[in-house]
Parts: sequence; C-alpha cells; structure tokens
Amino acid sequence: MPPSSILLPLSLSLCFLLPALAEPLHFDLARRAPAGVHDLNYYAAAAEHLRGKYGLAKSVAIKGRAAADINMVNQVPQPFSVILDTGSSDLWVADSSCTTCTRATPVFNAASSSSLQLSQFGTNIKYGSGEVAGQIGQDVVSMGGFTVQNQTFLAVDTLTDGLLDGRVSGILGLAFSTIASTRSIPFWQTLAASGQLTTPEMGFWMTRVRGDPTAREEEYGGVFTLGGTNTSLYDGDIEFLDMPGRTPTFWLLNLKSITVQGNNVPVTQASALSAIDTGTTLIGGPTKDVQAIYAAIPGSQPVTSMRGFYSFPCTTKPALSLSFGGQSWPINPTDMNLGRLATGSSQCVGGIFDLSLGSNIVSGGGNPNWVVGATFLKNVYSVYRASPPQVGFARLSSAAGGSEGLTAP
Repeated sequence: MPPSSILLPLSLSLCFLLPALAEPLHFDLARRAPAGVHDLNYYAAAAEHLRGKYGLAKSVAIKGRAAADINMVNQVPQPFSVILDTGSSDLWVADSSCTTCTRATPVFNAASSSSLQLSQFGTNIKYGSGEVAGQIGQDVVSMGGFTVQNQTFLAVDTLTDGLLDGRVSGILGLAFSTIASTRSIPFWQTLAASGQLTTPEMGFWMTRVRGDPTAREEEYGGVFTLGGTNTSLYDGDIEFLDMPGRTPTFWLLNLKSITVQGNNVPVTQASALSAIDTGTTLIGGPTKDVQAIYAAIPGSQPVTSMRGFYSFPCTTKPALSLSFGGQSWPINPTDMNLGRLATGSSQCVGGIFDLSLGSNIVSGGGNPNWVVGATFLKNVYSVYRASPPQVGFARLSSAAGGSEGLTAP
C-alpha cells in the first residue's frame, strides 16, 4: 500500500528500542483525511493506485540513491506513525536524507541509532501511484511492547511526490515474506516465529466516518490487536476460512457469492481470488462481475469521467452482501455511496469499481482479481491468522457499532 493520504485509513506509533511483552496488545488507530471530505478525484486516484499495486497499471518510476556510510552514536528511541497494510509485506520509513519528502514528514535519523546496521544494497518498492527507494538496513524495532532485535527495513531517501501525507512516516506491511521487496521476514512474522505472540493472529476494527461533515483531518480509526483478538469488539464466533494455495502471499480468500438488492449475482469463480487489504479504501473487481453488480441496482450507469466507476440514483440505498464461505456479510449503504457526481447531481458514485477495466485477467500464481478494502472491512471484525493461514470475519458488537442484517447466503 502506498504512503499517500488516499490510502491512509490507519496509523500507529512505531518506536525503536522498547521492552517486549508476550500478551496481545490492542492499539488505537487514527484515520487520516476521512472519507466524508473526499472529492471524486480522491477515489479515482485510489483506484489507479490499486490497479498498479496488483499489477494492472504502470507505476511511476524513480531513481534510488546510492549507499552511504553512516556514523553511529548512542541510541535515541524514535517514534513514527505508519500505515498498517495487510496488502504488502515491507517495513519502510522516510530517512533524514530524503530529498523528496515534505517538511512535515517525520523522518528516521540514522545518525541517532547506535544499533543500526546499513547494508550496501538498496531497492525500490513499487506502488500503483509511485515508488519509494532507499537503503536496506537492520535495527531494533518495537511496536508497543513487541520487539525484534534485527528487523530489516528500508530507509527511504527518495519517493514519488505526494506519496506521504501529514505525520505519516511509512508503511508496516502485514502480509507474508514471499512478496517482500526487501526479501525480509515481516515484523509480525518474526514475532510469531519467536513465540512473542500469544496466538499468531491480528485483529482489526475500523470506524466509519464517511458522510460525517464534522469529521476532522485525523479521527479515531478503531483498534488493531496484535497477538490475538479483542473480544469486546465482536459477537458470536469468528468464521475462519482457509486461504487457497500452498504458499501464502497476500491474505487471500475466494469470493463465493454476492447479493444485491436481495438478488444473487453470479461470481465468476475463475476470477474470484480476493485480497483482503486493510490498506485500501474501495473494493475492486473484474469487469464482468462489477457490471453484474450495478446491473442489479436500478438506474446505475458508467461514470465516463472516472475509469471503471459506476453511479446510481442518490435516493437508492444499495443493499449488498459478500460471502466468502458459509455466511453472508452485508455492506452498509453509507459505505457504498462515495458522494454525488457533481453538485446538484441526482447520481452518486458507488464504492465498487472495475479493477481490470475489461481485461478480466484470470488469476494465476496467486494474483488476485478482487481487492477488498475498507468499504467492506468497516462492516466486520476481521482476523488474520498465520497458522494455519486463514482469514476470519465476525459480527461487530454493539460497542463497535454492530453489524446490520447478517443473513445466510
């Protein structure tokens, strides 16, 4: 997931050199640039990023900087806010040598770390809306009370203009090592392998701010639990579903069925592989299935000014549910409505867009055709289990806002 305000639903504090704990930790999340104040250009840019992230669009290339010697001094802990992204696997933070960062960007000062080990190698990490480049290093990295002594990360010295926003310094990838550009073991996987986590699980609850005109630039975003789940945020059992494939990459599930306005919409099973991605806003899918979804919403039509998007009458409250297994999970109509096409327009833009733009690429080698972001994830408590590799969903508790209209498929 790229470090842009478009894709900053979550942030937390990442610090160097803090004591380790064994129990699950619950982190309050912050949500930047709430959806209630976004215009349609925001969502168009989010869609372009998503296409690029999953290999369906060209990236913007940048040239990385060469390796350099760094003097070592006594350790000073340095806190950072980072994006929590189940759709990527690398950890990176902006470095003090960054030539393209804004003045507002909090940066990592390599000269202040006596435990930092910088290699002579650099790499680029590509996102749909650009790239970051820098030098690969290792340091003691902590989040809350969990610590990894020699965590590999990228000290970013160059990035595409506009990728970082506000007080955010980088990304903490929460997918698997097999897709890490730095060829490293992600922070969470090292914690699980070293026995620091009570259970090899991560849980997310995301708040909803879309449609709130009083929402500020930064709002309370929910809770992230590392090493378990937060039982106060969901009711009943968690529906855990096995991930397809032998080697985990992204957090993947097969989309089984879609219900729109009470009617079943067939899902093309050859292209049903879905990435469950906390680091993105929308839901993207293949052409045929997205067309079928909007065909089931009366008055829907393509948006000519936004590639792959559709609109529907603003008076309509789309009733959609997704099923990845035995249960059907409804999406709140508020999450499906991105706002009016223009001031005074009677048409509103939908939160599901055409990710493939007519290509209908059939998944191969674990590449997803669906990307399921916060438009869906705000409606469930989601859990990511490493062993066995599974993704789970549960009904939100009343304390978390509740889940509406849960039905069997």
